[in-house]
Amino acid sequence: MNLLIKSATVVDANSPYHLQIADILIQNGTITKVGPHIDADAPVFDAKGKHVSPGFFDLNCNIGELGYETKETIESGIKAAAAGGFTSVALMPNTQPPVHSKAEVEYLFNRAKKTLVDVYPLGTISHKREGKDMAEMYDMYMSGAKAFTDGSRPVQDAGLMERALLYTKGFNATVFSYPEDIAIAGKAKVNEGEVSTMLGMKGIPSLAEELMIARDLYLAEYTESKIHFSTISTSRSVELIREAKKKGVQVTCDVAAHHLVLTDEALKGFDSLYKVKPALRTQKDVNALIKGLKDGTIDAIVSQHTPHEIEFKDVEFEVAEYGIIGLQTAFSLALKAGLDVQLIVEKLAINPRKILGIEQASIAEGQKANLVVFDKDAEWEYNKENNQSKSSNSPFIGHNLKGKVLLTCNNNQQFK
Repeated sequence: MNLLIKSATVVDANSPYHLQIADILIQNGTITKVGPHIDADAPVFDAKGKHVSPGFFDLNCNIGELGYETKETIESGIKAAAAGGFTSVALMPNTQPPVHSKAEVEYLFNRAKKTLVDVYPLGTISHKREGKDMAEMYDMYMSGAKAFTDGSRPVQDAGLMERALLYTKGFNATVFSYPEDIAIAGKAKVNEGEVSTMLGMKGIPSLAEELMIARDLYLAEYTESKIHFSTISTSRSVELIREAKKKGVQVTCDVAAHHLVLTDEALKGFDSLYKVKPALRTQKDVNALIKGLKDGTIDAIVSQHTPHEIEFKDVEFEVAEYGIIGLQTAFSLALKAGLDVQLIVEKLAINPRKILGIEQASIAEGQKANLVVFDKDAEWEYNKENNQSKSSNSPFIGHNLKGKVLLTCNNNQQFK
C-alpha cells in the first residue's frame, strides 16, 4: 500500500509530530517520511482540517466465532472494526466453545491472519467459563493470549479469582474482571432507581458492581497483582478505583462508549435495543464516568460490541439478550460525551495497548502505518447500508452522528 496523506493534524503523544500539521508518506505499508510539503509518486489522501492518530484498539469486542457465526464472523467483525477506526480488537471469550485452551486461541489467530485488523483473543479464567476450575492460562498465554477473563460472566468465587491473580502474576499477564455480584443483582434487567420503579421492573443495585470491585481490589492488593475492570458504570465504582490507584494498587479500568451518553431514561419506551449489561445508569453516574476519564481514573473507552440476530432483540424487554453493536459508533459517542480529541486518542488508541503490554503504534518515520484519519466535525448517518456488522442491534442506527472515520490503515491495507 502506497499513500500520501496531506496536511493532517497529528494526534499522538508518542510522536515527535504531536499536534503538528504534516504530510505522511506511506510506502509498502510503512511510514517512510513525515513533514511539510512532501511530494511523491503515490495516491493522495487530502486530510486538510482532519486529524490522524494511531489506530484505535478495542479492549472489549464480541465476535460470534467460535460457534455463533450467525451473529458475527471474523470477516464481518473486522469490517465493522475498520469502519470505526479500530486496527486492533481484543476478543472476549463469550463463544461456544469458550476460548479456554490454546486450540481456540490459535484458531482465532489463524482465522484473522493477513487482515487489516489485528485480533487478540482473550482466554478464559475458568474452564468452560463455569467459574469452578482454572483454565489452561499459561498454555493460552504462550499461544498469544495477553489477558484472561470470563467475559460477561463475573467470577463469583473469591478463591478462584485470588488463584488466577497469583498464577498470572508469574508470567506478567493481566486478569480482566467483569464486576457483578450475582447474588445482589439477581434476575433484574435494569438499573435500580426511579426509572425501574416507574416501569415496575426489578432493579440491579449499583452495589452489585461496587461490592465486586471492592473485593477484587482487595485481592489485587493482597496478591500484588494486576487487575483490570471491564465496563464500570457507577459513580462509586469510579471512586473506589480512584482511591485504589492513589494507594498504589495495580488497577486499570475501562468504560463502554454508550455508558457515556445514555442513561436509564432511555428505557422508558421498553426498547430492547437499550438493554445492555452493565445496565444503563443515572445522569449522576454518567457525569462521574466522564470525570473519571478526564482525571485519569478510567484508562480506556471500549465498544463492548455485542452482535445479536434480530430474533434475540426484537422481543419483549424481559427476554431480550443484552448488548449493542458498537465498533462503528464508539468514536462518535466519545465526542458526543464532550471529550476532546487528544483525550479520546489516549483512551481509544494509546492506553489499551499499555494495558495489554502491546507495542505502541506511532505516527513516525520507520513505523508501520497503523493509523486512522478522522474528521471530528463531520456529520454522518449511521444506517443499515453503511453498517458493516452482520447484526444491526444498535439504537443509533437511523441517527445522525458527529465525528467520522475517513481512513483506516494497517498491515499494508486500507479501509475507507
